[in-house]
Amino acid sequence: MSVLSAQNLRKSYGDLEVVAGIDIAIEKGECFGLLGPNGAGKTTTLRLLLGLIEPDAGVIEMLGETVPSGARRARQRVGVVPQIDNLDPDFTVRENFMAYGRYFGMRDAEIAAVLPGLLEFAGLTNRGDAKIQALSGGMKRRLTLARALVNDPDLIFLDEPTTGLDPQARHLMWQGLRRLLNQGKTIILTTHFMEEAERLCDRLVILDHGRLIATGSPRELIAQHIEPSVTEIHGEEAAQWGVTYAAQLCERHETVGETLFCYSRDSEALMQNLNAQSAMRYLHRPASLEDVFLKLTGRELRD
Repeated sequence: MSVLSAQNLRKSYGDLEVVAGIDIAIEKGECFGLLGPNGAGKTTTLRLLLGLIEPDAGVIEMLGETVPSGARRARQRVGVVPQIDNLDPDFTVRENFMAYGRYFGMRDAEIAAVLPGLLEFAGLTNRGDAKIQALSGGMKRRLTLARALVNDPDLIFLDEPTTGLDPQARHLMWQGLRRLLNQGKTIILTTHFMEEAERLCDRLVILDHGRLIATGSPRELIAQHIEPSVTEIHGEEAAQWGVTYAAQLCERHETVGETLFCYSRDSEALMQNLNAQSAMRYLHRPASLEDVFLKLTGRELRD
């Protein structure tokens, strides 16, 4: 039985259909990614799944409850990490945990019993009495995640959890999420970091214009939608090289600014050609989830 499922989920605002017939089923213990460019419908989908807004059509079940009618009961077993930290700046770290736990009807003694483990999880063991303003951005983000665990949730929603973090803080957050998955927690993740999705997600969907356009594991999506080898050729020479060689050495290519992207299944001849041209700057790498994402949703800027 799925921890969370939705069939034919739809939501419109006026004439704009923001969510257009989405079907998902999330199994216990997996990290499920919800990816898409700005305006794809991710946030509306999350709000629908949490029962914060009502769908125009579709059926949602979360932790055995029908949503939205049973959303309040289901959310007793859910943790949410919002995109923007909503920590109370007037409280200390410890007081933020105490206040949040009370929202779930927990007694102060219950919250105090789990507090040491949550502080350790957040890497804030010695910062329980610190004011929120005294914490770095990474500390605040880890605190927001740890606070969402105060009720020992079975299902955790993470809305762009590492946005604004430096690489060290991001890797520390990933370690924490892996620990949660190893404990059997189920995670729903939205992110704009394709490396994050590739590292953490067991399965994911890509949304665009409110529709599900791809689904599978990161490895499956890469194998299905993109050539295995990508070469990025940089600089003013790239355009002329492309005119001369791209058609014969690349199975598919595209130019973005001063970079030529060359996609291939067998890159041996391509590498020999580039290595013989000392002035050419290039990067040769395996295909990634980001390549799939850009192919399916386009490279144009979304606001």
